[in-house]
Amino acid sequence: MIVDIITPDRKVFSGEASAVTFPGSEGQFQVLNNHAPLVSTLNKGEVVVQSASGEQTFMVDGGVVEVLQNRVLLLAEAITV
Repeated sequence: MIVDIITPDRKVFSGEASAVTFPGSEGQFQVLNNHAPLVSTLNKGEVVVQSASGEQTFMVDGGVVEVLQNRVLLLAEAITV
């Protein structure tokens, strides 16, 4: 699936991933390939992107994630890499 992580200032990450873990407002959750459509708010915490080249972790201060047709779009308030 394609993952895009965006803040108001810049695009932080764009690439292929096999799994992404989010700090949802109702608890942590993971998105895999072919996941059902989803929109969720995020709390402050870690977003972990797993890809063929390894694992990347981003700290978010909250935001919104949309999952639709193997595309994941994360709109984050602020991110620390």
